Amino acid sequence: MARIPDAFIDDLLARTDIVELIGARVPLKRQGHEYAARCPFHDERSPSFTVSPNKQFYHCFGCGAHGTAIAFLMNYDRLEFLDAVEELAKRAGVEVPREARRSGGGGDATDLYDMLEAAAQFFRRQLQDTPVAQDYLRQRGVDTDCRQRFGIGYAPDAWDALKNALGTDERRLRLLEAAGLFSKGDSGRVYDKFRKRIMFPIHDRRGRVIAFGGRVTSKDDSPKYLNSPETSLFHKGRELYGLWQVRQAHSKIERLIVVEGYMDVVALFQYGVTQAVATLGTATTPDHAELLFRNAPDVVFCFDGDKAGRGAAWKALEAALPRMRDGRQAFFLFLPEGEDPDSIVRKDGAAGFEARLQHATPLSEFVFAELGKDVNLSTLDGRARLAERARPLLAQIPDGAFRDLMHARLTQITGANVAKAQENATRAPPPRPLASGRRSLVRSAITLLLQDPTLGLDVAWPPLFSALRQPGVDLLVELITLVRARPQIATGALLELLAGREEEAALRKLALQALPGEPAGWLAEWRGALAQLDQQTLSQRVDELRARQSEAGLSDEEKNELRELMKVFARR
Repeated sequence: MARIPDAFIDDLLARTDIVELIGARVPLKRQGHEYAARCPFHDERSPSFTVSPNKQFYHCFGCGAHGTAIAFLMNYDRLEFLDAVEELAKRAGVEVPREARRSGGGGDATDLYDMLEAAAQFFRRQLQDTPVAQDYLRQRGVDTDCRQRFGIGYAPDAWDALKNALGTDERRLRLLEAAGLFSKGDSGRVYDKFRKRIMFPIHDRRGRVIAFGGRVTSKDDSPKYLNSPETSLFHKGRELYGLWQVRQAHSKIERLIVVEGYMDVVALFQYGVTQAVATLGTATTPDHAELLFRNAPDVVFCFDGDKAGRGAAWKALEAALPRMRDGRQAFFLFLPEGEDPDSIVRKDGAAGFEARLQHATPLSEFVFAELGKDVNLSTLDGRARLAERARPLLAQIPDGAFRDLMHARLTQITGANVAKAQENATRAPPPRPLASGRRSLVRSAITLLLQDPTLGLDVAWPPLFSALRQPGVDLLVELITLVRARPQIATGALLELLAGREEEAALRKLALQALPGEPAGWLAEWRGALAQLDQQTLSQRVDELRARQSEAGLSDEEKNELRELMKVFARR
């Protein structure tokens, strides 16, 4: 996928009324130059969520959520980046640059989506005309409504049924191949990838078909499940089967239940448990975990209770830990041997399955139970071993109450204050002056620039003060460079470029400040600050030359430079 030009993103954000966008989803009240509301990303009683129309970003002082209009759509509407950009472009009446659209190798992305939808319709028609496939679904308890909800179909027992139906010319054949619907034999023969299988379309977050999963109807056939290969539209480590259906069933998703197979998802929906999704034949990835928590605050991972199931659960835990911000919860439900969600919900109904969910193991308990399985906690050595095992895992948890409580629990179990030990081992250097309360010229300039990035265009380039050896100067020059490269950039987008940096938290605080006076007067203040920084730079050079003069003497060129600098100071 080609990269969307930065200039287009900046222009799109400039065209977007972030107050109108967020206000259509969250009730905002005006407070001075900004707007406030109760945060939509965590539960709170008093408003701590602010939206700034001038700076084009939102920030929650409670949970720390922040970003541009794009970030808001990604987090609130649960869209992917490109989908959020396309949504804003549609609102603004502009086209996303064509080179930024997803390319399928066999044609434009729109053609590829159309071909996948045509394949889904073909498989649905085949199901209607195949009594054996209908009988199989009937035996599994999948009614007509559920088949329609998931778009379930059937791939006939033929080598080229789909190819003959849809591959009517060379271009369409290339699209079918780009969509992952063909296989190629050793002899080079191309044939239908899916044959004699119940077909489950996989949808993206906008409901478009991007791939398929196929399940055999006979125990004698193998493999049991077959998925589409990776394509330009489909990456199995980033997608969840059933998420589209869950989002259609719920305006607000309180939890998601992660199961292993397509039929588990379908069966749970059939019996009224409409929050189930499945990974696509792969272990839970970090992308999966991020997608899960972006859609729901609570996630229940449901696995077999055998060794393989517990191994899969541990991989899910490793993916989830770095994303366990305050307000999120993860649980693990292990099923009896020989059972799966499909069989349990058939036998016990939705109420029985719900009862099991209520007794799922919290992530915190699962961590310490797994780490301590072979540890003798009655000995000092055993407790030290557990503390050492837990140290790197707990370090992955984001700062917040959950991380503090996990450390407290480990201290309770082992007696070792791992959090204190980690703090001493990784003690950071003293805070940079930027993050302190001291008012400095550099800090003032950065604050002004964050309030109004266009000030960065009013700088003689390269700036004289770039040679000034003072904390924060390099950052100021970097910010100005970013603004010069992207003249339309707003505060929110500028902050996003610095996400993850050591200075990020301090920069956000500066950006959130309400400066006295009117924006019209900031230009004079900006020019004054830069002029003083230039003056300090000249003074620094004079001091350098005088020190060198007293130590080793100056060259003729340096003597002339010092003479000229002294004339400059005399005129001032």
